[in-house]
Amino acid sequence: LGLPHYDNATERQRKEGMCWSDESEKYNDGGAFKISSRDAQGTVVTLIADNYFGYCKKEVKTQISYSANLYGLCEEEHAGGAIAFPSYDLGEEFQDDISKQENITPFSRLLSEYRDIIDFQMDGYGIDRRFPEIIYVPEDAYFKLRGQTISWQEKGRDYEIKLLPGKHYVLPNGFKVEMKKHVQGSDWRLVGTLAEGTLCHKPCTVSGGGKSEISKSIQDAMIVGPVIVADMHDDFDLVDEIFQKDFTDRWKKPFEKPRPNRHILSPERSLGSVIKLFTPAGDYSNAYNTWIETIPQRIKDLIYFIKRQYKVDWGEEWREHFSVDRVNGVAGNELKFEDQKLEAYYLRVGRDIDKSRRIFQLRSDFGAAQKVQFEDDITASIVVNSPDLEHLNPDYNQPGIKFVKNCEARLFQRPDDCVHKGYDQQGEADLSSPDSFISNFEPLTRNEIVNIKQDTIGFERYTEPVQDLINNYLEKVKPRYLVVPSDSRIVDGKPTKNPRYLQTRPDLVHPEQAYLAALRTGFHRQVPYGKPVHLPVNAVLPGRRNNPADKANNVPPLAVYSPIHYQDLPELFVDFIASVTGKSPSTTGFGSEGALTKGPFNMLLPAADLNNALLSYILTGYHGFSSAAGFVGPKYRVDHDISLLIPEIWCRMQVKERQPEYLISEGYMEKIADVEFLGRTISTSLLGYRITRKFVHHFFGRIFSNPHDVITDDMLAPEVQDLEAFVASIDNLSLTQKRVAEGFMTDGTYEQLCPPLQGLVKIMVEGSYNGMDRSDPEFRKLFTRENVLSSTWYQKRLKVKQERDIALWKKHIDYLQHFLLKKNYSETSNKLGIPTKLKKAQSQLEEVTSSNYLKQLKGTLGADPLGTDE
Repeated sequence: LGLPHYDNATERQRKEGMCWSDESEKYNDGGAFKISSRDAQGTVVTLIADNYFGYCKKEVKTQISYSANLYGLCEEEHAGGAIAFPSYDLGEEFQDDISKQENITPFSRLLSEYRDIIDFQMDGYGIDRRFPEIIYVPEDAYFKLRGQTISWQEKGRDYEIKLLPGKHYVLPNGFKVEMKKHVQGSDWRLVGTLAEGTLCHKPCTVSGGGKSEISKSIQDAMIVGPVIVADMHDDFDLVDEIFQKDFTDRWKKPFEKPRPNRHILSPERSLGSVIKLFTPAGDYSNAYNTWIETIPQRIKDLIYFIKRQYKVDWGEEWREHFSVDRVNGVAGNELKFEDQKLEAYYLRVGRDIDKSRRIFQLRSDFGAAQKVQFEDDITASIVVNSPDLEHLNPDYNQPGIKFVKNCEARLFQRPDDCVHKGYDQQGEADLSSPDSFISNFEPLTRNEIVNIKQDTIGFERYTEPVQDLINNYLEKVKPRYLVVPSDSRIVDGKPTKNPRYLQTRPDLVHPEQAYLAALRTGFHRQVPYGKPVHLPVNAVLPGRRNNPADKANNVPPLAVYSPIHYQDLPELFVDFIASVTGKSPSTTGFGSEGALTKGPFNMLLPAADLNNALLSYILTGYHGFSSAAGFVGPKYRVDHDISLLIPEIWCRMQVKERQPEYLISEGYMEKIADVEFLGRTISTSLLGYRITRKFVHHFFGRIFSNPHDVITDDMLAPEVQDLEAFVASIDNLSLTQKRVAEGFMTDGTYEQLCPPLQGLVKIMVEGSYNGMDRSDPEFRKLFTRENVLSSTWYQKRLKVKQERDIALWKKHIDYLQHFLLKKNYSETSNKLGIPTKLKKAQSQLEEVTSSNYLKQLKGTLGADPLGTDE
């Protein structure tokens, strides 16, 4: 970059940030950032976007294989995000079915290509040189929980190693197997994790909307319990009767070509397929749906567990593998498999109308997605043309993609769930660690801590780090006070709901997670050794905060969002422009947080950020799906339970299933209809589309054994809960959106917006723009990629970008030439490589001056013309 290292920099260079530091990994000129990933070798691959020098390059140890000028191409976002890898309970034995895999990556490829990062052992496996807890095993490795062995054959020779917890066993195709517990205190299981994850990007998310939660594991919300039967013999008789049923007559409309009946235990039918069999659906006949409702839930769950454990060689003799103990001479109710008690896992999803927790059983093959955090609060992002990059996930065909990078080393977290002792394991671990920076926690005296310790039942609910923290404090005389995660500061006689702490970024604390994510993805895509593995954004999932009316505190209602919404770009940006939030622990009540929720962070007018944001959506083809937090409707309190569920759902969806066109055409989402209320027609078109019962059945069914009841009908349609509150919420939302847009007309923002956003703001204020309303096809064309690429305003952005780059490189050349003319500096110039830098700058000037450079810029954000002479 031409930047001196911090250790070798002058005092002026240090003060002005014109140097770089290994420790901070920052390029400090007030606008610099890095986008890092790892290539297949584990080497850090970095895009360094620097607004001071306007220069970017990718560094891979000794080679520089790509360079581009990025001055003006970057976007700053208020966002959270993580890449989620779907995981599954593999049971007690597992071997990858290599016979069904195409283009399988053999272990021999690792042997020949990856010796720089893998220490291959004589016993036929490999150990990662950087993280020895990562073990590489052949594609036909057979994992067995009982006995804890991993075995395989090579050239007629048998090999075997020990299966141990805390180790990551990676197959050549990137699939990972671990010996884990789903929930603390539960049984050990084999857990498998897919190699291709889904990077969930959560921008423009209001306070309390779930920016942090999207990167947290759902595992803390899981509960373990036994599998219950009423009378095993009677229940098994009913199960067997169901097994013999012909399911081909379940359809409402018979198929032209009759389908064969597949037995429930057939290997041709997956567990997901079986769950769908027993979930009411619109495609099924009324008689079949009625029959499903007559089956007790315990029988359905029992079928799922038998299906989960069944092996083909059992044939019809599946009963003999299951049993119950006899208690006081009577058959018990806790089901056992192979003389070991079966465990069922449950997940909370909000509270019911009567305030009781809503708990639902998870599928028996469910495993919490493994996540690697990418963002939390302040994000730097860049849009890149997809054809310019190699080895992307072939399932996506977007014209452009976005890369994101967290700008902060520490995250400003609000540990809401720490009030429930032992629930937020990560929060309790962070707050019990030394050198913690905390805010809004109560300083407890020694007597108060003694009382906490003497509350034996409550004390034992804490995780081990908190128990150790309290015990260590009581063993010493100092300090005078102690903070515990469950006790926030007392304000006006009650605990504040806004405790905070600085969390060291998880990817810095556990660098092996990001390393494994890129490495396994590279294995799966068969990225050639030494090439970078790209992990761009895959899904855009903003969050919205709902609340019922709080008349005592003069808080109006905002309870219009169902669990998941989709909005086309015009409607999405009406939402983004206003960024209306309900009451949350961070806010005092209903109101706008500024365009893109960046009001508290931005001293500039919103136009620059809005222009960049709109372009990034149009140029890439990303779609916005928003999720609800706080409440769904005025009656169902969900807190962040939906926020935690969204990555689990999305990472288990196929790429085509995430497309709004597919979801709408297949009936998974529906357009929200206008509502009649007291003679008024309440327009709800701004809310776009929301998920249907079919969506819940299909996609929630990949997580829950009984998805039908997880999301109720009045959660899908909040107006059913309280129509008056719904209408009041729509009125509040519309008025605030109009008020924000009117502000744009008076503060100079409107004149700086690009034409599509100017039209949208006009419609928000006046109802029309050049004779068009929001539904006019001609107006909606303004938001299409074809229209933008051919528009004069976008071409101007590219031209401004080129002009600024030309001026920048001329400035660099002038400076370097002036430096070379200085007397007594010839030796210093050579040491600093100034002649070489000058040639490089002259080459860059020639590149950015060429007409071809404008073609290269097409598809990027270009540069905002704000501040140019006109």
